[in-house]
Amino acid sequence: MCEVLIIGTVALDTIETPFGKVEKVLGGSVIYASFAASLFVRPALLSIIGKDFPHEYLALIKKRGINIEGLEIGDKTFHWEGFYEYDMGEAKTKKTELNSLEYFNVQVPEKFKDTKYVFLANIDPIKQLETVKQMNKPGFIVLDTMNFWIKHKRKALIEVIKKVDTLLLNDAEARQLFATANLVKAANAALRLGPRAIIVKKGEHGALLFTRRNHFSAPGYPLENIKDPTGCGDSFGGAFVGYLAKTKDLSEKNLRKAIIYGSVVASHNAQDFGLTRLQSIMTSDIRKRYKEFQEMRKF
Repeated sequence: MCEVLIIGTVALDTIETPFGKVEKVLGGSVIYASFAASLFVRPALLSIIGKDFPHEYLALIKKRGINIEGLEIGDKTFHWEGFYEYDMGEAKTKKTELNSLEYFNVQVPEKFKDTKYVFLANIDPIKQLETVKQMNKPGFIVLDTMNFWIKHKRKALIEVIKKVDTLLLNDAEARQLFATANLVKAANAALRLGPRAIIVKKGEHGALLFTRRNHFSAPGYPLENIKDPTGCGDSFGGAFVGYLAKTKDLSEKNLRKAIIYGSVVASHNAQDFGLTRLQSIMTSDIRKRYKEFQEMRKF
């Protein structure tokens, strides 16, 4: 049984920050999102890996209860190498090797086509659109993207946005996509395309939710130690949709709660390299930090 279907990238990441460096660790948008979602429900993923993909990583994914029947095998796994400077706000790419990802053709397994919750994690919008077309009337679709697709495949991205319920993007991407410095104007422009909700991620400063009638500001968690922010946005999205799938409540009040859970999981992710932290956190850790978020918003 699959409660959330997630499409995105599987990568072997080489990451360097002021606090260390790791070589070819398990990463990619669908991996971070799936691990985050698995804290709440049983997800399945759609992606592609290569024959070089380490067996121990495959075993780790399975152990987490993530369904990999939609994982194709090509020649070589997608590899990304990047680094962060002390502001940790943006990754600087040193190398991108698409490898098998360049030839990935989306094939949604028949058993997943009735899945009600779908997360289109960061990947080529043409592949996101193809995923939507193969689904049988999902109940809730969440879309994430990045600056590269906004610049190079804007037309396809706009078409995907028209078909989803919630759009996730960071503040710089929102300004870039809608050619405005004003986030409210950008959110309203996005809402006119069709989504019922827009979430603007602001990194360490939290997130903003915009709907047609209201808006909500979620705080960022004040971390003293940040080692690696890679995958935080993907973790946010995975936890967000995972919580909604678990509760089966799409009210605006519950969307706000889902944003806080997304922020909780993303804040944990930033505290260690790669998936290290997401592998070790427990339900009690999530509940504890959720309560801290609640306390931060009391006045």
